[in-house]
Amino acid sequence: MRSADIVIRDATEEDRKSFIQVLLDAYKQYADELPGPQWEQYKEALGASFDEGKPIGRIVATLEGRIVGSVQLFASSAEAYGRPELGIHNPIIRYLAVSPEARGRGIAALLIKEAVRRSRALGAKQLNLHTSDMMDSAVRLYERLGFERAYETDLYNGDTLVKGFRIGLYEAAHRKK
Repeated sequence: MRSADIVIRDATEEDRKSFIQVLLDAYKQYADELPGPQWEQYKEALGASFDEGKPIGRIVATLEGRIVGSVQLFASSAEAYGRPELGIHNPIIRYLAVSPEARGRGIAALLIKEAVRRSRALGAKQLNLHTSDMMDSAVRLYERLGFERAYETDLYNGDTLVKGFRIGLYEAAHRKK
């Protein structure tokens, strides 16, 4: 997928270092909102995310050949979180990230639209994600793109409510935005 100079493609093993750096740069804005040990633990999880889990897609956005955004696509809650009890048996996006210097160009929306396209190609009826109130700009983006709350998939990370969202893929394919 291509939009202006932004190219959306699969990540390769050679992209590992840049992929992880984009995640760390993007999520660094939350360091002050999380207590020190919690931020360090989160940072470690971000850094390990390229090598851990069972994603069905690691997708990157490049601008002038440089990775400026990424997202991971998982087949279900069992693969995404090791939590089959959530009962999500359709794709889930995790770790959506856009480099701070590349924000405002629609990169996050392009990555989500690619995840929607791939999920539809798999025959899925919906796409899920989880986020917290700390990530308020992400929540606004998800809602603008048509995601709705999926309260039954909410979970807790310690004391933090991690809210579930979903979008019907038929509706997503026919949205104008």
